Amino acid sequence: MLKTFSFRIKDSSSAKYLNAYARSVNFVWNYCNETQKKAVHDRRFWLSHYDLQKLTSGTSKDINLNNETIIEVCTRYFISRKLNKKPFLRWRSKKSLGWIPFKSEGVSLKNDVVKYYKKSFKFWKSQDIPSKPKCGSFSQDSRGRWYVNLVCEYQETIVSKEGSVGIDLGLKTTATLSTGKKYDAQKFFNKYQLKLAHHQRCNNKRQTRNVYAKIKNSRKDFNHKVSHELTRDFNKIFIGDVDSVELTSKKLNKSKSLRKAISDACWGQLRSFVEYKAIARQGTSKVIHEDYTTQTCSTCGAVEGPKGKDGLTVRVWICSCGKTHDRDVNAAVNILNRGLLEAEPAPLGASSAKIVIS
Repeated sequence: MLKTFSFRIKDSSSAKYLNAYARSVNFVWNYCNETQKKAVHDRRFWLSHYDLQKLTSGTSKDINLNNETIIEVCTRYFISRKLNKKPFLRWRSKKSLGWIPFKSEGVSLKNDVVKYYKKSFKFWKSQDIPSKPKCGSFSQDSRGRWYVNLVCEYQETIVSKEGSVGIDLGLKTTATLSTGKKYDAQKFFNKYQLKLAHHQRCNNKRQTRNVYAKIKNSRKDFNHKVSHELTRDFNKIFIGDVDSVELTSKKLNKSKSLRKAISDACWGQLRSFVEYKAIARQGTSKVIHEDYTTQTCSTCGAVEGPKGKDGLTVRVWICSCGKTHDRDVNAAVNILNRGLLEAEPAPLGASSAKIVIS
């Protein structure tokens, strides 16, 4: 499998050269965008990445950029335009974060030094690089720091243990497992909110960016740890399909604090981490529809649980069958049961009718 290894560039003096390369990348991107815009205006054919590469061939020395990078920018532009389904894209300006893609032929690597277009850049080598990079990029963060990202062949040594688990995502607990284990919400934004407000009132843009970066990195680190434990301990993982974007866009959520909590939960990032780590560790991960999972008794199947906005405050409820349920654990068990049911192959001659819970 392929894995991206990211290392921070050491020397601050390197930023001068990388910024210059990034401006050249922006120039190539904007040229592709302008050419595509003119083609649409003149009602000509849609330009492919081959067309863009032909138009930009032989310009390496003129714009002080590696030829492989120019080809890669044209390819990425074409892919982005197709994915966004737009005739042309946004322009890259000096406000855009720096980005310099490259192929394996465009760089040479030796210990903690990467050489690109006759310039050498030292980086903090925090871990071993398993193989020669196939491709990669230089990228800049919001604080102006540069990183080198190397995509390499990688063999995962950890294999997930046999077992299945259902996961209910929420706000009070980021993730509740069908086993009863809970990962409490860390609320990173709330932890740094006062410090962030102070720097914003002082109009200190640099410190404001630093605080935002701290929140982002803390949240990412927590999701990495949770996803590592889940993919290590379980072979089959089923996660509820709750969508933070959909929830924040609903008229139901007029509370600003609730919208902050939903955004801070970062469910999408956790799901993506679990997905790629499960694949790497020879496991599986699947998103399951969680309709009525909170209201349905995981023991008898009766739909008697708390409903509506008023039911959100009810954390424990008792079914008519006598079973006492923790709201989130019950939902996680139902997600697990649905996942296992969907994972089982249908017997030959079985009806394709779906079971609908009303």
